[in-house]
Amino acid sequence: MFGYVENIRSKVGHRPVILNSASGALINANKQVLLQERVDTGDWGFPGRYLEYGETYKQALIREFQEDAGLTVLPTRLLALSDDYTYQYPNGDKVQPINCFYLVCHVNGQLLNVQTDETVSLAYFDLASPPHFFNAQHFQMFQELKRNALTL
Repeated sequence: MFGYVENIRSKVGHRPVILNSASGALINANKQVLLQERVDTGDWGFPGRYLEYGETYKQALIREFQEDAGLTVLPTRLLALSDDYTYQYPNGDKVQPINCFYLVCHVNGQLLNVQTDETVSLAYFDLASPPHFFNAQHFQMFQELKRNALTL
């Protein structure tokens, strides 16, 4: 059943909700991480999104990488579970995202080079030179990725 979040929002408006999300870090051969420039803020974040009803974290992550990056990926390792952030989107929606952050490996596909509903562009970044993240949760996920860099 796709449209789960939109269905909830149609009932609660901008009021705070707790939602489950999955995000992933794809590292290239140069030890750079793929990030997504977001349509809603123009800032950067990890590819991922909220789960649809009935989806697992891994299924949502695979779906989102395909939709927003054009890549088929396989989640290989849970890097972090975060539940201590709240965020207000530019449209006024308030959320406490419970996020599973995975390391993923590339299976198939080429990076999209067109804008989607959620992605302006995609780019790889050095772990020493992060861009501006759209929220504190994604910044913290980047810090977790850096802490784990030696074991990746």
